Amino acid sequence: MEKGLTMSCVLVVVAFLAMVHVSVSVPFVVFPEIGTQCSDAPNANFTQLLSNLSSSPGFCIEIGEGNPIGASWLIPLTQQAEVACDKVTQMEELSQGYNIVGRAQGSLVARGLIEFCEGGPPVHNYISLAGPHAGTADLLRCNTSGLICDIANGIGKENPYSDFVQDNLAPSGYFKNPKNVTGYLKDCQYLPKLNNERPYERNTTYKDRFASLQNLVFVLFENDTVIVPKESSWFGFYPDGDLTHVLPVQETKLYIEDWIGLKALVVAGKVQFVNVTGDHLIMADEDLVKYVVPLLQDQQSAPPRLNRKTKEPLHP
Repeated sequence: MEKGLTMSCVLVVVAFLAMVHVSVSVPFVVFPEIGTQCSDAPNANFTQLLSNLSSSPGFCIEIGEGNPIGASWLIPLTQQAEVACDKVTQMEELSQGYNIVGRAQGSLVARGLIEFCEGGPPVHNYISLAGPHAGTADLLRCNTSGLICDIANGIGKENPYSDFVQDNLAPSGYFKNPKNVTGYLKDCQYLPKLNNERPYERNTTYKDRFASLQNLVFVLFENDTVIVPKESSWFGFYPDGDLTHVLPVQETKLYIEDWIGLKALVVAGKVQFVNVTGDHLIMADEDLVKYVVPLLQDQQSAPPRLNRKTKEPLHP
């Protein structure tokens, strides 16, 4: 009698769960822009604001220990992506999957994490704010006083595709000179690999990992003068040899030949190309609520399917 009553209770609970959606809180991580750290008020407030608006736990991830600002300038992006991979893999909070918000250079670190990280937790949604995804034709300059800026700007005066600069100045990893595409493809260490641009070493694993994302948002800031051209935030860029006209993403070879799976994602309806008014990374709260927060909010899992006779859950 007692055994039968227990089984009946179990069946009632299972049946109840079958009628409701189970809410699962998916955490998110923020990768800050170059020259900043997670403890800075803009990054700390931004992460907390997104957490408050989405009701999801948020974490800011920086690369350098002790001097993240200097590390963001001086550690090559390949190494930054490796550090990011190690950090998210060790975070128990992310073990069941997470979402990413990348800010400018942080968007490229995040993409490196998505494409290159072996064995890390799954990434569901990816949001890029002013990410230079097709590169920048103007090597970023450090505009504040101090030793780090002096070193960064001094390095930048060298050949941007030399081993020394590529190993010691992070923005050189996504500096793309339209008038020296040969040098860029041959010697730039990060972006050609990230975008699968080299025809002799395209990696289908990178493409598959990027194409596995559920939803993506790429935000372009209309008054952005830091990313050159600003359309790089949407994978648009100058044609080879031309610094005047900008090809929209749909006319680039990266998209047409689908080197990283972006076209497949667009066709599947998983990508939003968003433009907002404002300068570099200056985004109004209402735009955050409209375009960013929905991808960070709790995801609902489908109710379990039940066997019609036993009312027990069906397993795949």
